[in-house]
Amino acid sequence: MATSELFIIVLLLIYMPSINTAAVTTTATTVPPPKFPAIIVFGDSTVDTGNNNYIKTLFKANMPPYGENFPGHVPTGRFSDGKLVPDFVASFLRIKDKVPPFLKPNLSENELRTGASFASAGSGFDDFTTKLSNVIPVSKQVDMFKSYVDKLKGVVGKDKAKNIIGEALVIISAGTNDFLFNFFDIPTRRLEFDVDEYQHFLLQKLEYFLTELYELGCRKMVVAGLPPIGCLPIQMTAKFEIQTDRKCLEDENSDARSYNKKLGKLLPELQAKLPRSKIVYADVYEPMLDMINHPQRYGFVETRRGCCGTGLLEASFLCNPLTPVCRNPSRFLFWDSVHPTQQAYIYLADYLVNRVLPRFHI
Repeated sequence: MATSELFIIVLLLIYMPSINTAAVTTTATTVPPPKFPAIIVFGDSTVDTGNNNYIKTLFKANMPPYGENFPGHVPTGRFSDGKLVPDFVASFLRIKDKVPPFLKPNLSENELRTGASFASAGSGFDDFTTKLSNVIPVSKQVDMFKSYVDKLKGVVGKDKAKNIIGEALVIISAGTNDFLFNFFDIPTRRLEFDVDEYQHFLLQKLEYFLTELYELGCRKMVVAGLPPIGCLPIQMTAKFEIQTDRKCLEDENSDARSYNKKLGKLLPELQAKLPRSKIVYADVYEPMLDMINHPQRYGFVETRRGCCGTGLLEASFLCNPLTPVCRNPSRFLFWDSVHPTQQAYIYLADYLVNRVLPRFHI
């Protein structure tokens, strides 16, 4: 069977979650990050801390070897060997040690006061992205957030809840799945749009979503751009018949760059329309590419395949208790064929805290 044909079968099976990552650097900034009382998170698998555990979908990470480096060595639904960027950011900012999924039963009052993740692995801005997977699209995550607001009011009162939400750090990380599932690999939307039109369609969805969050009281928001999608191990697997000759796919990377340019232009324009808002763009493309092209700077020895199994196709239930894993995940950029390792997420969170969040002072 040709590699491309095998990939489509796997894709249809797992409807893989996406990667959206913050840029990487360990250079400190002279401007400290602002203080936030809570952290609120929306998006896909890169920021889903376990919501998919509580919905009817195949796309879960609640079994080993996922979580093997998480405290207690337990799988939590996070698509990595350990914690995700929101967990590390919350810890770095001294908000809490980890960000709970909103759908976790019986969230404590303190967990509600300090925020939660509403993200769902496999999600996107385009509702069509989740039709096969039955996960929670970004547009429906706002409904979960409304429920959270009501619960928060019940815990701290209406005025205090308004203050917490207005001062909270809001992180949005999505978009990659939309291109993978609707344009590159299963070209459903390509029957309706060219790439420029589809980018515009997604940005309209994002603008509406951010406006909804603003109307619910959110004021401080970070929006991640797309990574170099063509460098995901599973994308290279899909396109290369000879797997020893793996390299990033320039056409997909070019589309990601053009989307990011439009996103970077949109966010300041939207901020100008929303009084007292601060909407910060996190350019993830170039820093992620630097990690891939210069792994030695970050202590990585492998950037073109994942740690789980062959690292070429495994993700979600294909990375399972029977799947062998590499000996030292911290030397791999990717944990499975799509998602970074905990070690990579530490670098990404460090960048976000030291380089992106200080822009809220400007």
